[in-house]
Amino acid sequence: MRTAGRSEYCVIACAEAWRENGEVLASPMGLIPSIGARLAKRTFSPGLLLTDGEAMLVGLDGTVEGWLPYRRHLTMVTGGRRHVMMGASQIDRHGNQNISCIGDWRRPARQLLGVRGAPVNTLNNPVSYWVPRHSTRTFVERVDMVCGVGYDNAAAAGPSATRYHRIPRVVSDLGVFDFETPDRAMRIVSLHPGVSVGQVREATGFDLAVTGEVPCTREPTPDELRLIRTVIDPAGLREREVAS
Repeated sequence: MRTAGRSEYCVIACAEAWRENGEVLASPMGLIPSIGARLAKRTFSPGLLLTDGEAMLVGLDGTVEGWLPYRRHLTMVTGGRRHVMMGASQIDRHGNQNISCIGDWRRPARQLLGVRGAPVNTLNNPVSYWVPRHSTRTFVERVDMVCGVGYDNAAAAGPSATRYHRIPRVVSDLGVFDFETPDRAMRIVSLHPGVSVGQVREATGFDLAVTGEVPCTREPTPDELRLIRTVIDPAGLREREVAS
């Protein structure tokens, strides 16, 4: 079996976000996070709950296992029983995320998706992020508008905002990052093969924390590669998001 490509390291890094989560609803937004969630359920996180993206809980083969009406979904959303992996048009050093607009919100240079459910997601559930193109346009000193709430703003809002607030990890096409620092600033956890600390710092609009020697992102096992390539994504759609 050929060596793992960059997209497969990204899949593994996303899957690891759900390790030891137990029976929670995985809500991946994006292709590689979706592949990662399904891989996690097939391997080290069998208790994960997956949906069809609308209103049904589904098994590994897509078989409907249960109904997830909106009222039940809201119960899970407000109780920390869901782990979302969202995208980010901008994300800053403390994990504030923007998907609404670029520039001053009163007269933006570019209108994006809008705030949508980002505040509720981040205040009521663990939320990780997936960024397929790591650059200074996305990793910014300060987001133009706070949609997903970061550690600094959650702390400022008080206990009602911090009870379920947690950002386990940020995954990009260059590496994996978290906020396990004294001031909850973004830290390099691992870098994908071929990526240097200098390269990722150059592509980031703020100073990243580094603790000791930065390891490589975990390599997929042969069985994980088999599942990715022949069961979960045999068409290789992951390569469209991150080329190997």
